[in-house]
Amino acid sequence: MDATTRYIGPSGLDPIVNRFFNLLPKLGISLAGSRLLAVRGRKSGQWRTTLVNVLTAADGRRYLVAPRGHTQWVRNLRVSGAGELRLGRKSEAFTATEVPDADKIPVLREYLDRWGWEVGRFFEGVTKNATDAELAEIAPGFPVFALS
Repeated sequence: MDATTRYIGPSGLDPIVNRFFNLLPKLGISLAGSRLLAVRGRKSGQWRTTLVNVLTAADGRRYLVAPRGHTQWVRNLRVSGAGELRLGRKSEAFTATEVPDADKIPVLREYLDRWGWEVGRFFEGVTKNATDAELAEIAPGFPVFALS
């Protein structure tokens, strides 16, 4: 699979589990910092939502990482450059800048350190203990956005 088009879609029970966990932020419940990401569709202009883990890095900057690869929300965010993070009735608007592959290594390491237990299956054996070279090799398949 080409890293620039890498996408791991839901399988098995994923759609059922995803529906349940997508409901939690709508009710104001955050698990490990999760939020409902809302981004306008690049063709329809309609709001599209999905559950995401917002990483607050050691330097205080916030990031979105796409463990499944180049998903629809990634494509929509690339076009719109902005979105909302929602939790219950609270909504926080943000702008997003895609992080270049060479700058993703520390972000991917921190993301795996925090959520590897949850998203490790999408990283195909790469863990927080991977070398910088291993993380650099997989970086093109894992879009990362800095939020402001």
